Amino acid sequence: MSFWSSYKGLSPKTRALFGVGVMAWAAVGLWMTPQVEGAIGLTPTPEEQQELDRKLAIRVSRVER
Repeated sequence: MSFWSSYKGLSPKTRALFGVGVMAWAAVGLWMTPQVEGAIGLTPTPEEQQELDRKLAIRVSRVER
């Protein structure tokens, strides 16, 4: 039995709880990432952060019609 058919076989309430659980897991991961990076020494130096910000800056230019 495939994963999709197993998922579709669950009741709607169970599928909703599963979805909420996945979203909660993702939110905890996003919330904990800076703390974990700091604990294992992977935080960028200010110079590295400035370089990254410069590379990721969105450049918008106007174009005549």
